[in-house]
Amino acid sequence: MKKILYATVFCLSIASCDVLKTVATEVLTTPTTEEATAGLKDALKQGFGNGADALSVPGAFKNNALIKILLPPDAQKVADKLRSMGMSAQVDNVINKMNEGAENAVQTAKPIFMDAVSNMSFNDAMGILTGGKGAATNYLKQTTTGALTDAFRPKIQASLDQVGVTKHWTELVTIYNKIPLVTKMNPDLNAHVTQKALEALFNKVEEEENLIRDNPAKRGTELMKKAFAYADSKKNTQ
Repeated sequence: MKKILYATVFCLSIASCDVLKTVATEVLTTPTTEEATAGLKDALKQGFGNGADALSVPGAFKNNALIKILLPPDAQKVADKLRSMGMSAQVDNVINKMNEGAENAVQTAKPIFMDAVSNMSFNDAMGILTGGKGAATNYLKQTTTGALTDAFRPKIQASLDQVGVTKHWTELVTIYNKIPLVTKMNPDLNAHVTQKALEALFNKVEEEENLIRDNPAKRGTELMKKAFAYADSKKNTQ
């Protein structure tokens, strides 16, 4: 009888230990608000840094058909006219400089992203962490688009000015716009290139963000692993 009693107590003790271990593990793997915020910030810095780096290398825009910046649709008729006059090389040079300007501009994005991440509130971070794919990118669109536009335009303008695009293109469009009954065109190529560069950048940033959300192997720090494991657990209970 005593042997049975001892055995029962022993089994209960083991079971209790297992329960305690499970509880302890759950407590240890549930991040604090500070840890979750820090983990998300690590992810943002990694993902957005990678995205900006990938698009700032020479040829990143020009050699990628998916993001290569072409002339605005309403300007294509002017480009076609120039090509018919034997000026294809000049048109191609304008397009190359547009893409080069975008690559140079993207280099300015990283410190702007990092500043936005550093100033993120706890509430923003927790909402983004559990907000699903694209949540962080949408946050950055809302908080950095104005600053990025201001930073991009001078870089793009400098590239366009290298081949006299601004002066000659503006003159050409101005003349074209004086033709009766034609649809007027905006001669501001800078605005067009800036918009396209921002679109490509945010798409790349979202791609990097979703890689981190989908693939635990992409979570490069312990805080990232802990924060996104927590986000995964919330996703699975929804």
